[in-house]
Amino acid sequence: MTAFARRERRAEWGEIVWEIRAVNHRYLEMGFRLPEDLRSLESACRKAISKQLGRGKVDCALKVKFDDLAASDIHLNQKLIDSLIARSAELAKKLDQPGSVSPLGLLRWPGVVAETDRDLGPVQQAALELLNEALAALSESRGSEGARIRDMLLERCDGISEHVKAVRKRLPEVRTRMREKLTTRLAELTADFDRERVEQELVILAQKMDVDEELDRLDSHIAETRKVLDRNDAVGRRLDFLMQEFNREANTLGSKSNDPQTTNSAVDIKVLVEQMREQVQNIE
Repeated sequence: MTAFARRERRAEWGEIVWEIRAVNHRYLEMGFRLPEDLRSLESACRKAISKQLGRGKVDCALKVKFDDLAASDIHLNQKLIDSLIARSAELAKKLDQPGSVSPLGLLRWPGVVAETDRDLGPVQQAALELLNEALAALSESRGSEGARIRDMLLERCDGISEHVKAVRKRLPEVRTRMREKLTTRLAELTADFDRERVEQELVILAQKMDVDEELDRLDSHIAETRKVLDRNDAVGRRLDFLMQEFNREANTLGSKSNDPQTTNSAVDIKVLVEQMREQVQNIE
């Protein structure tokens, strides 16, 4: 389900920002962009997201900006500096060329300026806490989107139900017209025929074209879909299965039909089912 959340926090050591984007996906797929110093957090972040989300492609970006106060205090490797000065003096003496050591040159020498180790513990803790806040906001956004999708699915169920009622209402007329058409054709025949055998064939033909069972199943699937949409747990996979069943009954209804209006209703039902199926992919 499409959603976005952004959360930020300031601390004495700097600022952190989480940005989370979720888009439609049949399974849960996670991607992370973390600062190199915080790559070890990925496993904990995956666990936190798995507890909150069941489906979707989730992209998570963590940005950390440290304050520059620590950078004002430069730590020097005094032993290395003393060694460099001594070695420079020895070389100058051997070459009989007096010279001076440049302070900036010393600072550029690898290892002279020691890197200050940061305490990443507070940063990691803050990052995980802020991630949970961002996930809560994301879930809220997804909940709003879910309510909209639920309304759309119920509206499509109502549409399918109307088509089922229309087809069921036409069944007596369709059966009568089929019988009259066959009777008229038989009356036009000049050769003798076995009326009892004809009646048997009419019964067989009526059974082949009978769509009562398909209509009953469609009504059952509509009722089950409405029931599933009222549940509070993950229902995406169950709805996936129901969409397959809807489509199967609509196909059978169309293949059995010899009535243009019934055929049109079968096509319209398939269109509604396809619209539902596309949205169901967004539901956990």
